[in-house]
Formats: sequence, structure tokens, C-alpha cells
Amino acid sequence: MPHYPGGFWRRLLGNLLDALIVGIPLAILSLLLTGHTDGNTFTNLLSFLYYLLLPVLWAGYTVGKRIAGVRIVKLNGENPGIGTMLLRIVVGGLVYIVTLGIGLIISAFMIGLRDDKRGLHDLIAGTYVTTEPPQ
Repeated sequence: MPHYPGGFWRRLLGNLLDALIVGIPLAILSLLLTGHTDGNTFTNLLSFLYYLLLPVLWAGYTVGKRIAGVRIVKLNGENPGIGTMLLRIVVGGLVYIVTLGIGLIISAFMIGLRDDKRGLHDLIAGTYVTTEPPQ
């Protein structure tokens, strides 16, 4: 059973903060590079690498998650690795795309209602989000 699971609102806050912290600078960079703010291959790659690598390098945190006081960990309490984050982001994202967003809605309810606060992407990757700081 996960220890000190991070609930829906803290996770949402972390995601919104990450969207602002990453999204605004990348939109400005995209505007400078292409004249459009809707992203391009380069800025999309930077965004993907932020969400993939930062939790691996920083004990499960992104900047937004750190501010919100939550981090991603594997079920055994270890920090996530590249493979874990790829499952969480890529495979989880594909499930949400294939289900036309229905999986994302189901995942939000799972995070809000389950005792362990795990969404579909957490189940796929064997992770959970916790309020417990790294050891």
C-alpha cells in the first residue's frame, strides 16, 4: 500500500504549476523561433524531456510537484527511472489518446476516489504520487 499518497488537488496544483512554468517559456521560445505560440517539434521535445528526465534526476519531483509538495515514486518507494517514466508518460498518454480522453476522466476519478490515489498512468507504470519527502 502506498505511503502518504498525494491527493487530487495537490496533484492538480503541481500539474498546473508545471504547465505555467514550462508552458510559458516554451510558448515564448516557439514564438521567437517560428512566429507561433502553438509549439513546434523542438519545443515539444523540450517539454517531453522535462517531464521525462526531471523526475528521474530529482527524486520524483518536477518544479511544480516540488512546490505542491508531491513527488512520483515506484510502488517499492524507490525513485522512478527512465523506463518507469516512459511507461507513465508515453504508454499512459497513448491510453488517454486512444480512449479520446475518457481514460483521463476515469483516471481523475480514480485519483480522487481510490485510497491509494493512483490513476491509470500510475497503474501502468507501477508508480504513485506521495507527499513523503525522499529518504
